[in-house]
Amino acid sequence: MMNNNGNPAAVTPIERTFIAYVEDKPGVLNRVASLFRRRAFNIKSLAVGHTEIPGVSRMTIVIDVDAYTAKRVEALLYKLVNVLRVLEVTETPSVMRDLALIKVAADSEARAQVLQICDVFRARVVDVAQDALIVEITGTEDKIEGLMEVLEPFGIIEMVRTGRVAMTRGSHAPTADPEFVSARVPEYSGK
Repeated sequence: MMNNNGNPAAVTPIERTFIAYVEDKPGVLNRVASLFRRRAFNIKSLAVGHTEIPGVSRMTIVIDVDAYTAKRVEALLYKLVNVLRVLEVTETPSVMRDLALIKVAADSEARAQVLQICDVFRARVVDVAQDALIVEITGTEDKIEGLMEVLEPFGIIEMVRTGRVAMTRGSHAPTADPEFVSARVPEYSGK
């Protein structure tokens, strides 16, 4: 299989990010998740939310697959009735972010240190208790992992993270209802 430049396409699995516009109806998430389960694709991250278009939700799905399998995934998603549009944005200039809330132990002695660390990571404190803080951080996975690593010695009491969300750069936005969808899977030579 060749890529657009005539070079052999990558067959090594890498982390790929898909954006799927879907109808906001009951059972759509289950159908998408079932597709991945049936094909034995492990979803690393999944985030779903409303869009600016009433009745349309947007899923950001992250999986480890090679280029050929990525095209297959795209084509399989288009076969689902409630899927309106699919984009693989792995190699498209995009902004990708996660959000995390981290409850960290911080008594009066440690509080100043934790606040300084939050400043460095541009995280913010969203709740204060007698001996704990809840820190909110938005950014790349590496940034969140970095903050967690330096907060670990203070004692992370609880943590929750969203899945990745992604948006392509530039002034245009893909329509959720394209006139023509081309999700062709190229021939695979086996190597």
